[in-house]
Amino acid sequence: MRAIVHDQANAAREVGRDAPRDGRRDASRDVSGEVRRLRAQLERVQGRSLDAPVLPVHPAFTSLLPGGGLRPGAAYSLSRSTSLLTALLAAPSQTGTWCGVVGMPELGAEAAERAGIDLSRLVMIPDPGGRWLAVTSTVAEVLPVVAVRPSTRAADGEVSRMAARLRDRGAVLLVQGAWPQAEAILELDEPRWAGLGRGHGYVSGREVTVTARSRRWPSPHRQRMLLPGAEGQPVALRPGVRESVEPLPMPIRAVG
Repeated sequence: MRAIVHDQANAAREVGRDAPRDGRRDASRDVSGEVRRLRAQLERVQGRSLDAPVLPVHPAFTSLLPGGGLRPGAAYSLSRSTSLLTALLAAPSQTGTWCGVVGMPELGAEAAERAGIDLSRLVMIPDPGGRWLAVTSTVAEVLPVVAVRPSTRAADGEVSRMAARLRDRGAVLLVQGAWPQAEAILELDEPRWAGLGRGHGYVSGREVTVTARSRRWPSPHRQRMLLPGAEGQPVALRPGVRESVEPLPMPIRAVG
């Protein structure tokens, strides 16, 4: 009888020793499962995997964009700068991505090509009229990257439907102007021009500070750069360094 009781006590102690470890393993499994569940839920809401690759951008912009590139399914709000827009379109175009530009009649093929955009993968719709958002939404059905300059303010419902379309198709929207729930907002300030006389002459370079704000960051990111540089491409500048550049073969009025 004493032997049986002794064996039962030993068994109880073994169970007692194993119980906390099993409890910890169970808790760990619970936490891991909850993380997976929340991740899946977030990905369903955003319409994309959090590990999905981003579209490439010029190295001057990698520190200014969450994930280092343009995230499929997201919208970006930009200053009304042609140079900024074409610089962001260039790298995706060069890697085989089709791009569309809606509502920018002043953007010509020569300026786009000089910025590095592959014209064979560029669709331009200069004047969409009052249905600019419907046209942009249709273009986003078939092209991975679409840029637009809104001619009017979009209603909240239209913005929500556009966001759903972007998530569904995995397209990127670049908006020259304000846009709700933008992945990032890119603005230009502190411009410094070189090569100008008294209101005339040719531009030899333009330095600007590009400031990026995102809900994913606690504070803005900034990068000083030439936009455009001598060859039409952006050039990131180190703090306190000024680059010498060759004259650009374009009058000042053609640079945005």
